[in-house]
Amino acid sequence: MKNLFTLLLATLLFQSCLQQKESADMIFTNGTIYTVDASNPKVEAVAVKDGMILALGSSLEINEYLSEETQLVNLLGMTMTPGLIESHAHLMGIGYNKLELDLMYVKTYDELVEKVAEAVAKAKPGDWITGRGWHQDKWIEKPEKMVKGFQTNDLLNEVSPDNPVFLRHASGHASFANSKALELAGISNLKGERPGEVEGGEIILDELGNPTGVLTERASWLVGKLVPEETPERAEQALTLALKELAEKGITSFHDAGSGQETIDLLLKFKNEGKLTSRHYMMLAGSEPELLENWYKRGPMIDSVDHLFSVRSIKLFCDGALGSRGAWLLEEYTDRPGHFGHETLPMEVVGQVSEKAIPAGFQVNSHAIGDRANREVLDQYEAAFAKFPDAKDLRFRIEHSQHIDPEDIPRFGELGVIAAMQAIHLSSDRPWAIDRLGEKRIVDGAYVWQKLMQSGAVVTNGTDAPVEPVDPTPSFFASVSRQTLEGTPEGGYESSQKMTREEALKSYTLDGAYAEFEEDFKGSIEVGKAADFTVFDKNIMEIPESEILNSKVMMTVMGGKIVYSLQ
Repeated sequence: MKNLFTLLLATLLFQSCLQQKESADMIFTNGTIYTVDASNPKVEAVAVKDGMILALGSSLEINEYLSEETQLVNLLGMTMTPGLIESHAHLMGIGYNKLELDLMYVKTYDELVEKVAEAVAKAKPGDWITGRGWHQDKWIEKPEKMVKGFQTNDLLNEVSPDNPVFLRHASGHASFANSKALELAGISNLKGERPGEVEGGEIILDELGNPTGVLTERASWLVGKLVPEETPERAEQALTLALKELAEKGITSFHDAGSGQETIDLLLKFKNEGKLTSRHYMMLAGSEPELLENWYKRGPMIDSVDHLFSVRSIKLFCDGALGSRGAWLLEEYTDRPGHFGHETLPMEVVGQVSEKAIPAGFQVNSHAIGDRANREVLDQYEAAFAKFPDAKDLRFRIEHSQHIDPEDIPRFGELGVIAAMQAIHLSSDRPWAIDRLGEKRIVDGAYVWQKLMQSGAVVTNGTDAPVEPVDPTPSFFASVSRQTLEGTPEGGYESSQKMTREEALKSYTLDGAYAEFEEDFKGSIEVGKAADFTVFDKNIMEIPESEILNSKVMMTVMGGKIVYSLQ
């Protein structure tokens, strides 16, 4: 009888333990939480344990995981989503942009010249003046003298006769230099059969053969290589500023679109020092063949423990940008007859890299904006895939995929190629892109998000910062409205290609995770996944489109840690 009583007591205690909920480290409660999980799309509360999602449900249900040690975060009715994933941007560029002349918001050429003059006044004779962000097609008024759609450096020379000036275009695919910088590079009056042409780029010349100061695509390197190299101390400062910016903008994961070993080493240093406040997925710079050869031998670096920093992809630059007329087109530019843009990388290199990457375990991500570039890259991918028929789940990507011939759109889905797009480019570029491409090409194949998704392709989202600000809210707005940030035109450009809000959120979360092979770890709010969250003051999934741009990120959570809070 005594043994029976003991057994009964033990059974009751065991059942009691089973009924007792595990204590959470954190609970986020009393909010509107969009999970991006189709089977459970919206909840009120989430419990977190050891940086992972323990449970989710109603606030009442999740309160069962509350203990004296639990940190309770009352969302006060705010909106929480999975942590946002920036799928294509340039990490160090974001930081350095804060240390140089930021020309992103300059509205006229005169304003640009004024900023340079201010920098010259503070500099020593001979010091380089550098900056980034100008875009002549976004200026509210154009200078009187323009050559091939660009300004000339006459005013720049007046304010900086002794200091070399090198200002990168917002797209990164052109630059603007004064005469002092051109002189140091050995660029003067150019004559010959094809004056100004550089392999993969162009030195823009006036009618007399004199350089105007504008260099497109690979021609920028003629001056850019002379700019003094960055110091390790300045690099750390830039990375610190970039990480701070990501946290403030609600970004918990970041795809760096092409960097070298120095940046990899710096990120590893920050990781080891506990300074990373976001997760990072690195693309190796394809412009460095020696770097690629070293990594082919080494193989991918996949962080399967902390999921903080992985290197398993390669970035290739295959054409230029539309703003600089460098995007490689099948037909000539509407506003520059006889010009087709630039193939900035021989297409056979795409094939060669792909054939080395597949057996080595690397993903290949190719920058392609023009329809010719997209077609050529797809051809190279398809040929490489055919040589490795047993290789599965490769998830090769085309970065930007902005302008595609209608015949090539279905190939994305058929080949399983991810379209890594940036919706904000529609808002910024569409008003003038029609001048470059004409109406038919715009309607048939420009920014065709729905057509790509209907082909079966995964479409990710981002900003290409520092080409655009890294803030995801304007890109989300562009995804669902297809309008400029001023709210024009009514109904949006080519409105049939709008994303639904659910599609837009997925493109910024779960699809971004898929594009880096991490969809089982993050990208949605599900039990067992990472506790990465972004909290907004407004319900971006329900408020009128016109109010989306007024919403603010109130909190950013990465791995169960609050890395930013506006409150």
